[in-house]
Amino acid sequence: MDQKAEFGERLCAAMLRAGYAVRPIVLEREFNSRYWGRSVTLQAVRRWLRGEAIPSQDKLQVLAEWLNVEPQVLRFGEKTVLSVRAAGKRWDEGIGYLEREVFEAFLGLPSPQRKVLREVILTFAKAYSASNEDK
Repeated sequence: MDQKAEFGERLCAAMLRAGYAVRPIVLEREFNSRYWGRSVTLQAVRRWLRGEAIPSQDKLQVLAEWLNVEPQVLRFGEKTVLSVRAAGKRWDEGIGYLEREVFEAFLGLPSPQRKVLREVILTFAKAYSASNEDK
């Protein structure tokens, strides 16, 4: 299944959970009453529900707020969001304050200096990996 179709399924499910009928006219009315920009058409919301289109980020934010769901969950799905969070948690748990201090200093450097340091670190990692293979 493609991303648009999956989004359409999540949108329909979110509407049902929020107590709304999954009908284009309902979505159009509720969305346009909350959106500060140019109103969307019935055809546009029909395409969202059918999984033929994904709304822009600003519209997605309004949909998510209205349906009481996280925007990233509505757009990408719970499984993907949980996977990203788990990877972030592993990253956070895997480094201490000394590494964080180095990362912050690295990020504060101009791009050319970061490029040089990246090459130095990768060279060290490659040499370390090769020396461990010999053992």
